[in-house]
Amino acid sequence: MAINCFSHVAFRCRDAKETVDFYSGLLGLRYHFGVAADTVASTGEHSPHIHIFFEVAPNSYLAFFELPEAPDMQFDPNTPRWVQHTALTVPTEAEVLAYKKRLETAGIEVVGVTDHGLFKSIYFFDPNGYRTEITCETFDPKVLKHLEDNAWRYLEEWTRTKRAPEGMTMLP
Repeated sequence: MAINCFSHVAFRCRDAKETVDFYSGLLGLRYHFGVAADTVASTGEHSPHIHIFFEVAPNSYLAFFELPEAPDMQFDPNTPRWVQHTALTVPTEAEVLAYKKRLETAGIEVVGVTDHGLFKSIYFFDPNGYRTEITCETFDPKVLKHLEDNAWRYLEEWTRTKRAPEGMTMLP
């Protein structure tokens, strides 16, 4: 058995149309389809919703639910906003910069370009308040090999000390 990709990763949205306009119109993801129901298929509970899907790669989607009868959405007050985010990959740093310009022209505040050593990224918030990253890989094969070779050792040291192990590249 092998898992080979995400079918979809789903989040809640405040407004499906606004979310489609942002992800499809501004970011260029293809709005692939939406499905709606008044009950939840897996539980049978009453909860009107629309579930919208943006194609990220063949058979792999970023998805959102609008839940008009549910209480207003909230974020975990104990988790910093930078922790939970979606990172979308583009092939080159030039494309990261093009997205930065496009987003800023649309009036969206953008942080970065941030050089993580393994990636170069920009960060911004979508209309729902989710932090979103557009990134390109800039792996130095030696650094990546070092991290792969030491992954279990670094994890064990982190588990023991709850501090960054010496030699481990962090990606904040």
